[in-house]
Amino acid sequence: MASFEEKHSTNTSNEKVATRGDAVYVLDERRRAALAEVDNAKFSWFHAKVCIVAGVGFFTDAYDIFAINIASTMLGYVYGKGQALNPHQDLGVKVATPVGTLVGQLLFGWLADLVGRKRMYGIELMIIIIATFGQALSGQAAAVKIIGVLVVWRFLMGIGIGGDYPLSAVISSEFASTKIRGRMMTAVFANQGWGQFTAALVAFIITAAYKDSILKDDPLTLDSVDFMWRLLIGLGAVPGCIALYFRLTIPETPRFTMDIERNIDQASHDIKNVLSGGERAEEDEFVQRIDAPKASWGDFCAYFGQLHNFKILLGTAYSWFALDIAFYGLGLNSSIVLQAINFGTPATKGTRGVYDNLNNICIGNLILSAAGLIPGYWATFLFVDSWGRKPIQLMGFIVLTILFVILGFGYDKLTATPAATKAFVFLYCLANFFQNFGPNTTTFIIPGEIFPTRYRSTGHGISAASGKLGAIVAQVGFSQLKDIGGKNHFVKHILEIFAFFMLTGIFSTLLLPETKQQSLEELSNENQEGFVRGVKGPANFTAGQSTI
Repeated sequence: MASFEEKHSTNTSNEKVATRGDAVYVLDERRRAALAEVDNAKFSWFHAKVCIVAGVGFFTDAYDIFAINIASTMLGYVYGKGQALNPHQDLGVKVATPVGTLVGQLLFGWLADLVGRKRMYGIELMIIIIATFGQALSGQAAAVKIIGVLVVWRFLMGIGIGGDYPLSAVISSEFASTKIRGRMMTAVFANQGWGQFTAALVAFIITAAYKDSILKDDPLTLDSVDFMWRLLIGLGAVPGCIALYFRLTIPETPRFTMDIERNIDQASHDIKNVLSGGERAEEDEFVQRIDAPKASWGDFCAYFGQLHNFKILLGTAYSWFALDIAFYGLGLNSSIVLQAINFGTPATKGTRGVYDNLNNICIGNLILSAAGLIPGYWATFLFVDSWGRKPIQLMGFIVLTILFVILGFGYDKLTATPAATKAFVFLYCLANFFQNFGPNTTTFIIPGEIFPTRYRSTGHGISAASGKLGAIVAQVGFSQLKDIGGKNHFVKHILEIFAFFMLTGIFSTLLLPETKQQSLEELSNENQEGFVRGVKGPANFTAGQSTI
């Protein structure tokens, strides 16, 4: 028979276990309650601020990426043989940024999950600003040709742009409430359309401003055009400089603090401050840490080794890859496509022909942006939280398949007469519209929602990098194939190839679940009851509560 001391000791031990178990249960409940506050919050000025701060970055990204579409023609007039860059030079200045972007998406995606969204946010913008200025100030010498220098700077700029994708997506999704998350993320991403439009508008204004100088130029040197491309690219740093301070001062997301730093008290405090418009508490003001699933290579393999989770990653990655084959294949080569269909091709030669060609390219890009790209983003904004992400993406891929089949197989007839050419431009604008009211927007949104917090930025980075791999494949393919059989003769077959990839995007979309009106934790495919498994760090426990 047990002694009194033995019974008392056993009871005390059991009470400690029960007390600790109760405390863990309370912390688990507190975590879910804190997350529910974020998920159910009403739209506030803070949400608008997140959209603006993240959106300015995407505006800058798009401006810098697509300005080269026009700048490459200007570079050809100044530095190209026969007033045009050769195929390798043109490919180099256009593909350098997507290659850098792929590296940046993987690197910053991983780092944002490792060290924090806040710690990395702003660094990518600094890289973009420095690299943009570097391009504008590039010179040529006997040992180093300017095209090579530009390729290096554009690669570095691409790393910064790549970092913007996972960081902006994850920050906007983790701060958004469930009901408006799709619209918040779309509003951020829609700035890409305005950036592309502004690049064409600035080029148009610069071309008009330098008209008299171009007409008076020596046709062999075209010195005025050298000023033009530098202004066009250099002005891309301005919005980045404006947004930098706000990026550096944006608070850490409560989900990162809670699930990766494993500090529920700090996260709860931050949530109250953010929703009330206050400031974040000092780092490590609250030091109690929870025991929760932690990112590691083994845990990563275990999570994505589950068929359901692997199918989602495959679906997000391949859908983005297929979409960017066409999106960047067209976006970085719209000037070539416009010239191939003789849309606005100048009849005059000499310096007048130079001005007319640049002016027509700018007008053509303005039309393509205003008539297709920008409306497409905002159509998604209207329907993304009601209709859903998956139906929009599926519809977009289906319509794009049909449009590229028509544009490719009907190319000869659609470019035979001026009237038919207008029909081609209309269908081309329609393709731009359904890229954005379709997979271009949803492939950005879904990876920012569907993965657990500890892998959300990494998963988005992998998906986005797959897209940039598609952009690289498209640009290399476009450059190497377009002149087979004659100048721009193979463009029609490239459009047919785009149709094939849009078709494959339909099947990858079927791998994805619908994400609308669900919390990020529901979408993570992890049981949230018992997510907190214990407590680490100093804590004094009493029944039902923890004391820091």
